[in-house]
Amino acid sequence: MLMNKIETAAIDNPARRALQRLYEVPTLLKLAGGPLSPGASAVEIGCGPGYGTKLILDRFGAARVDAVDLDPSMVAKARRRLARDAHRVRLAAGDATDLRAAFDAEDGTYDAAFDFAIIHHIPNWRSALAEAARVLKPGGLFIFEEVTAHALARPTYRLLFDHPARDRFTAEEFLAELPRHGLAVRGSLTRVRGDYVLGAAIRTS
Repeated sequence: MLMNKIETAAIDNPARRALQRLYEVPTLLKLAGGPLSPGASAVEIGCGPGYGTKLILDRFGAARVDAVDLDPSMVAKARRRLARDAHRVRLAAGDATDLRAAFDAEDGTYDAAFDFAIIHHIPNWRSALAEAARVLKPGGLFIFEEVTAHALARPTYRLLFDHPARDRFTAEEFLAELPRHGLAVRGSLTRVRGDYVLGAAIRTS
């Protein structure tokens, strides 16, 4: 589902960018075992204004990134932000549960798939996970940070943001879904107060 105006503003501001750059990306790089292999291709679901896409290129070392977002206005912002990297990035307005429609993505297309706190916005979140797994090559990485039902139940989240009201996942439920799609958590996880979970999972088959 689309973010409301408050959350749209919240994800496109200096504080959010600093958090992503200074904490989230270093944490995810450690959990993923370092940057991607040279020449790696990646897909980002829910790219928003494109700041995460830029970090996938610059910090994770992806050679190419396909990035999708449900909101065409976010895709337009991302296109402006990534103008200098246009030869390495494809952007599309579309549904994260159908990457064939967005990019004609076949099974085993990408070396990595990135979820920067987007799947909790998707009503059919299991289908989004299944789609991320489908497009990964065997041995590819699903790199994720997610917001759990515990956080979404907090008064600030309920007051300020809109999220699917049904079938919200706990960290345990999210992690339990990964092996159902051939994804095995690599090493350790980072959990923050039961509200957030960060990690990397390998496509095993």
